[in-house]
Amino acid sequence: MNPLASQRQALILDEVLRLGAVRVSTLVERLGVSDMTVRRDLDALARRGLVEKVHGGAVAVSGRSVDEPGFEAKQVRAQDEKDAIAHAAAAMVQPGSAVGLSAGTTTWTLAHLVRDIPGLTVVTNSMRIADVVLSGGRSDQTVVLTGGIRTPSDALVGPIAVAALRTLHLDLVFLGVHGMDEAGGYTTPNLMESDTDRALVEAGRRLVVVADHSKWGTVGLSTIVPLSRADALVTDDGLPAQAREILESQVGELVLAAAPVTARTGGG
Repeated sequence: MNPLASQRQALILDEVLRLGAVRVSTLVERLGVSDMTVRRDLDALARRGLVEKVHGGAVAVSGRSVDEPGFEAKQVRAQDEKDAIAHAAAAMVQPGSAVGLSAGTTTWTLAHLVRDIPGLTVVTNSMRIADVVLSGGRSDQTVVLTGGIRTPSDALVGPIAVAALRTLHLDLVFLGVHGMDEAGGYTTPNLMESDTDRALVEAGRRLVVVADHSKWGTVGLSTIVPLSRADALVTDDGLPAQAREILESQVGELVLAAAPVTARTGGG
């Protein structure tokens, strides 16, 4: 291998391990090389099983049920699909309602649309989501942020969060998940987060799970709720046919948002 290429790839791998994820655009600027050079380096690292390529960058390789990627690592995954899911989910929100948003990058994407809906009370265990909604500057919205212990994915969890959620009554809860599986249900790798998410679910009259198709077949350490608990699941049309059959028989309503073709064919 070219020594310069070896040095670049070592730097890239160090960034992935440190941050959990990297973007091609960031690496181009930092390394002072072309977009194509960075993509070739990522291809080389991916062939060696050191990183996982995603649309627009790469993430750390993960596979254990207790692995919990950071927010940045999750954010670069399936961005187009998350945008499509968020738009479909936002259409379910009525002005003036009380809405719960669990922590996560799909719900964070949804928060950018929710902040434009008048009269909402938004309850969340995510500082990032609270900041997004508050940045809309609407005087007719109320944001309630639970306390708690911060996880690697920037959720606030634990007894304080659970106690706060048990006193609330919400019209609609949007739940982001680490994985979904026929036997495991909706799961997370964090035990305290599963307790907090269950409390959020119980606070809502209606549960909508938001999860892109890549979450299917992934099983985290702890089950939040079974598949059948969801009144609706909003995912994208990349969901495999077998998974569609299973989910249609389990959830109240299966919504397949149409992601751009480039998202389903790799798109770099």
